[in-house]
Amino acid sequence: MSQDEADKKTIRKIIENYKNLEKSLVSQLCLETPGHHPTTGTYREAVWKSMFEQIIPRKFCIDQGVFIIDSYGKISAEVDLAIFDEQYTPYIFNYGKIKFIPIEAVAVVIQCKSRELDSKAANLEKWVDSIVKLKTSLASVARIITGLVNNNPEKTPSSKEKKSQTSTRPIRILCSTTNKNIPKKISNLFDISLSINDKDNTLKKTMPQEKNNYEWWYQELNHYGLERFGDDKKYHKDFIKESNPPVNKSFEVLKITEKDGQENVILSLIFQLNQMLMLINNPMLFPHEAYAEQFKTVGNELPDK
Repeated sequence: MSQDEADKKTIRKIIENYKNLEKSLVSQLCLETPGHHPTTGTYREAVWKSMFEQIIPRKFCIDQGVFIIDSYGKISAEVDLAIFDEQYTPYIFNYGKIKFIPIEAVAVVIQCKSRELDSKAANLEKWVDSIVKLKTSLASVARIITGLVNNNPEKTPSSKEKKSQTSTRPIRILCSTTNKNIPKKISNLFDISLSINDKDNTLKKTMPQEKNNYEWWYQELNHYGLERFGDDKKYHKDFIKESNPPVNKSFEVLKITEKDGQENVILSLIFQLNQMLMLINNPMLFPHEAYAEQFKTVGNELPDK
């Protein structure tokens, strides 16, 4: 056997390993705990968590049951699984299993659901809305190579320096144990939806914007929803750094399919999800002043004891 043939054999084994991992994962997700639905739900979250831990880089943390907060005083609904950076961004509140994480640090939010999705559409829409309403802030101060810099455009309106991030948002993923096709009204709320085929123990992936190119994803994840900032929209829009030249490759090039057309979902996720994470790369610098101002404002509204 030549070295090239040996290398190809190894790669084929890696591909097969991910198919076996997929079957094992689905088998675990199909396990029921009779009469103990909360236990089953928590268990399934742990199974999904274990999968993502094998996919994403170690620079990220994954935690269950967290809340996300922004410097405008908004707090999300509970997030089943959050993938976030804790190297540069502090917890706002961390006590045991209760965690409030700044939106600037959060790269991925994951909602885990059981088989019945149709009846949960309104709840899922409300959950996504609680994430979408959270806004990052540019009001950070940090030391860079050239010295100390104030990134708050309101404090430095004359600055013309363009930014590759003005308003990041988390990648939204739905993980479900349904073996039916996920309704479009639900899948369109998420960047990626995962479900199962319990007949052959495989995962199914739905990605509504998979055909979009890198440039679209860069804008979507790093300059998101500027209309939410009202009068401050102009500050953010003026600071957007455009790609030159734009990267027009579709995310479909990262999808791994086999001869029979069946997707190797976990292997696709390794490339597609991690490419999304690389487009975000490091989190926005933490805006300490913006959060401090919010806490002082709310604190001063408290009634005297």
